[in-house]
Amino acid sequence: MLFRTEVEVARAPFAIKPSDRLLFVGSCFAGNIGEHFRREHFRTEVNPYGVMYNPVSILHTIEKLSAAGRLRADVAVLTLGTNHVYRLKETGEIVDNCMKRPQRLFSEELLTVDECAQALRQSVELLRKANPEVSIVLTVSPIRYRKYGYHGSQLSKATLLLAVDQVVAQGEEAPCPSALYYFPAYEIVNDELRDYRFYAPDMLHPSEQAVEYIWQKFRQACFSPEADEYLELWRPVREALAHRPFNPESDEYKAFVEQTNKKLETLKLRYPHLNDV
Repeated sequence: MLFRTEVEVARAPFAIKPSDRLLFVGSCFAGNIGEHFRREHFRTEVNPYGVMYNPVSILHTIEKLSAAGRLRADVAVLTLGTNHVYRLKETGEIVDNCMKRPQRLFSEELLTVDECAQALRQSVELLRKANPEVSIVLTVSPIRYRKYGYHGSQLSKATLLLAVDQVVAQGEEAPCPSALYYFPAYEIVNDELRDYRFYAPDMLHPSEQAVEYIWQKFRQACFSPEADEYLELWRPVREALAHRPFNPESDEYKAFVEQTNKKLETLKLRYPHLNDV
């Protein structure tokens, strides 16, 4: 007998390789998953202009990277947190960060489904312009926003889910070398891990255990066999490099370090992106 509902995660129409350049832009949830890739030493960039919560701010990051000639991604993960935006009254511009300026300078607005979808489509277009074969993952953060009220938070997530569904459906109607894929992080946390033991003490953010579970789900859906093999080879070396000895001057530890360095140099020959370790 099953005592939980398990979310079926469709296999992605692409497969992440060990050498792929990965870009994560969006809410702090994007940062959580992006840090897993950093820990495993993939070529990863996470929120280069800060955490972005709404689709327009995510677009702003993509635009800045494009303008700076830094939009280089084989796989891009865009994680939406909310449809709430703040517009600077003086200019009418949607800002990414209020920079602790007085609230009276801004008006709070709710993006519609169509407005969210349009911002996402523009982000997709820019990513594809930079790399016609880029694989794009869209996901909605499972983190609830208490300040909107829990009903308001659910309405916000529903708007984002509808927008993402619209963009992915349109992408499937017009196939191209660039894959567009929805990863159900929101559903996994809210439908499969629907227990407060999977939440941080604030009862809003997923716990480390929940993030680890989602990472494993993402890995199963999106990794190539080569990437899985790389992880298995790299993990013991990473753990050895992180080891802190009781006696760093002992012969045993010096031999351990020498052996670890030999393993690392061997891996570097196979995986050149490890050369900056």
